[in-house]
Amino acid sequence: MDAEVPEVPDGGWGWVIVAAVALINMTNQSILSVYGLLFGTQLTHMQQETFTTALITNLNSLALNFSGLFIGPAIKSFKPRNVAASGCIMVSFGLLLCAFATAGWHFIIGYSLFVGFGLGLIAPSTFVSINSYFNSKRGRAVGVSLAGAGLGQVFIPHVVRYFLDHYGFREAVLAMSLLSLSGLVGAFLLKPLSVNKNSLKHNNRQHIKLLLGDANQPKKDDILEIKISENIGTEEIADNKLYRQHKQYITFLPSRDKIYQETTVQAVKHEALFKKLRDRLIQALDLELLKDPIFWNMIIGMALVYTSTINFSMIFPSFLQHTANLSRSTTATCMSIMAGADIVCRLLLPCITDKLKIPYRLIFLLGTMGLLVSRTALAESSDFITIVVMSIFTGMTKSATVLNNNLTISAYCKPEKLPGGLGLNMISKGLLVITVGQMLGWIRDLTNSYVLCLHAQNCLLLLVIIAWVAEMLYIYRKQLLAKRRAIEET
Repeated sequence: MDAEVPEVPDGGWGWVIVAAVALINMTNQSILSVYGLLFGTQLTHMQQETFTTALITNLNSLALNFSGLFIGPAIKSFKPRNVAASGCIMVSFGLLLCAFATAGWHFIIGYSLFVGFGLGLIAPSTFVSINSYFNSKRGRAVGVSLAGAGLGQVFIPHVVRYFLDHYGFREAVLAMSLLSLSGLVGAFLLKPLSVNKNSLKHNNRQHIKLLLGDANQPKKDDILEIKISENIGTEEIADNKLYRQHKQYITFLPSRDKIYQETTVQAVKHEALFKKLRDRLIQALDLELLKDPIFWNMIIGMALVYTSTINFSMIFPSFLQHTANLSRSTTATCMSIMAGADIVCRLLLPCITDKLKIPYRLIFLLGTMGLLVSRTALAESSDFITIVVMSIFTGMTKSATVLNNNLTISAYCKPEKLPGGLGLNMISKGLLVITVGQMLGWIRDLTNSYVLCLHAQNCLLLLVIIAWVAEMLYIYRKQLLAKRRAIEET
């Protein structure tokens, strides 16, 4: 079905691709971190309510994650380089629209739709590019590329503030639009790994042709002779349940019963075409992965951790100021310390885990456990030293989950199923962010307590830990029983 996987070089041009992805992340992915700084004052001047501001952010996250519906077929058909370039163009165009916005719904179209969907195209396509060039050093390569986003979160706010102070809102957004467009330089460097010329190439454009292939088939005058179109094989008709039920009537009915004959044959053809379309859709989106309960447990668990992390990032500054009673400057210091620990660990942690060959999913699980401990301690802390220490620990453990999110999928899925797996993972994040994430916000509003909201987030982490550990124990028990039977048989 798919092209043969070439030998993984584990370096070479792959390091150029890592640098290119770091550039793309720095100029595009980091834009999410400056949303409030870039648009906050303008939305206030436009007298937009807090609800509109939150709606713009939530719809952006929804568009980002639901691009997973298209990312699998897009990467297979148009290659990661083209998908990443399209994402950069969409982000730049979305910011360009925002620069000339005069109403709240303009930001929804520009920032929520175009920027969100563009970022959704960038993340999986750049990961697939790195994944094809690395094996044993894959974690290290992903860590360096994601460090680019961390550097962007450090420097981009200062760039935005400079343009806002010296030129104004429109010029600042236009500058960010041009900056995101520079990600095209990195996208053009995403050279695909050469494949065996004799291998077959999978092409999802055939799925589109299938939708139109049966519409223009000429009708046959002789209804008694069943002829099959190019898109419906003879075996499918012969095995069709409806055809078997009516075969004897179609064969022996006189020619005057043409209405019944024509209706039955057309029903057979439509049922076979529907089956073909269904199979092609499953193949294009790699939906057969959903038959695997382990994959379900994996993507739901990672989506819950993602939802908890997004919600934590939203309320952490408010928790420090209103519950821990820290000043604005001290709050900013704690956030910078957490971000710094995150960046350092993104660079160092993969070197250790790749050397020790620790499974990516196990690192993700350990990171989730660390987040549970650190956030629980933060929720019950008011001492500045304790908060600083836990902020460092939270940044370190967060990097373990961010780094190993896509790596966990790549280690479990076959290479030809990786784009579809990444897309399904994104869809699960989008669904849980808009549902479970909204519930976490309601808990904060109803209780008026940031501490209870933090503990609610920690309950999600605890649920993931229990589900994953239970799965691992179940698999380990099955392996022990299998070994015991093998010993008894011998």
